[in-house]
Amino acid sequence: MSPAADAATRTARRSTRFVTWVRAWRAGLVPFDELAGEIAGDEEHLVADAPGTWTDVPLPQGLPIFAKVHPDDIRLVLPAPGDPRGLPGPGELTGAALLAGEAVMTPTFGVVPQVRRHTSGSGVEFETVLWRFFPVDEYRPVFQIGAAEAETELATALGEATDQLTKLDVAQWKPELAGALQALRRPESTATLPAGFDPRARRLFARASVLDQVLALAETNAPGGAVNGYEAQQRDAALRPLTTACRQALVAACNSPLCP
Repeated sequence: MSPAADAATRTARRSTRFVTWVRAWRAGLVPFDELAGEIAGDEEHLVADAPGTWTDVPLPQGLPIFAKVHPDDIRLVLPAPGDPRGLPGPGELTGAALLAGEAVMTPTFGVVPQVRRHTSGSGVEFETVLWRFFPVDEYRPVFQIGAAEAETELATALGEATDQLTKLDVAQWKPELAGALQALRRPESTATLPAGFDPRARRLFARASVLDQVLALAETNAPGGAVNGYEAQQRDAALRPLTTACRQALVAACNSPLCP
């Protein structure tokens, strides 16, 4: 895998880390002091519009809004255009979540990450992540498949996509994508979940996290002149079911029941 592809596959969606670590904290499985560091990593994270605040606050000061939420009521949502499952009806929250492609939902509020890009006076570019709070009324989570079913569907979609991309000779124009998809047939991954998640959820999260980043790489890097319009459409058609199965797998893993 190329350095660019390898770098792209190391970062999970921010909301997956947020949901899993906050759920583990609310279940009494990890201490509060670890949350902000595990969620933010080496990024700067802030919280906006949280109750009781009048300005953006550092992540540790915003996390107590979850202090009274049951861990089973903290849910990961990964919406996509045409697939807003898990979101409330039309409104500011739904619009922000669809734009970001992710959100954290509870019965009374949602939180959506927004990336802000900055340039320092010396020309250095950097990012901050703003978790924006949105109140909601009468939110009820939709039914989602379990980790076992999601694991089966992901494996099926991965096999079919790999076969189709091989037939399209994808390695000719994007060798890092073809190599990454082949590597995903093996279970090795450094993606981890906090305490409380069972082995199936961990396995599913590990594979889906890597795959999610590979698909993001495929989506953001155009094939250039090495493939024509028809071949690009075939590529997109081959990846579409896999993208859906990947999102479904991440949601199933992160929202799976916790165990002591």
